[in-house]
Amino acid sequence: MAKRTPPKRKYDSSRRKEQARQTRLQITEAAHRLFIERGYAGATIYGIAQEAGVAPETVYAIFGSKRKILAYLVDIFLGGDDQPIRILDRPEPQAVMQDTDQRRQLAMFAQGITEILARATPVLEIMRGAAKTEPEIASLVHNLHTERLENMTTFVHSLAANGALQNGLDEAYAGEIVWTITSPEVFQLLTAFRGWTKEKYLHWLAETLTRLLLP
Repeated sequence: MAKRTPPKRKYDSSRRKEQARQTRLQITEAAHRLFIERGYAGATIYGIAQEAGVAPETVYAIFGSKRKILAYLVDIFLGGDDQPIRILDRPEPQAVMQDTDQRRQLAMFAQGITEILARATPVLEIMRGAAKTEPEIASLVHNLHTERLENMTTFVHSLAANGALQNGLDEAYAGEIVWTITSPEVFQLLTAFRGWTKEKYLHWLAETLTRLLLP
């Protein structure tokens, strides 16, 4: 009687993918600590590898460069996790844009932006500092500014769909107002230099946006 060959088990790559994800996060967290402690210039790939407990070759294989580690780190802090989902496509911004009450939209928007700024501003400061000597990072900063302006203008469009803006305010100009007021630079000035709490900033932001944008 012929021997039956057992069927080949289907290769499950999910465990391998999760291990790769954990290594990526491990390296990113190590880089974050060193960027805070030593600055971007002072954190080397070798130092990041040591801090993460991996070989430098592993860091190069996953990221390729220190600049890409910083870019990935910024994405994580802006989005709140390592999922490759655009900010506007996430549940909270979608809820804001789909709401039909302008004042509730602004309150929800101010809450969400404050949370993003509170966690991302220190990392964005690292990027701004590195941009002074690294042209490629300067380009990343420029792209972030451009994307943020587009996002703010999209939010204003959803706001205007629910009613008139202040004195017939143009949507593009209103987007620039929101883009400026919610900038990491303004957040840094008020919280780090003036000592405002996150709660005080949130209250100010919601109140200011309401006064500037709505009749």
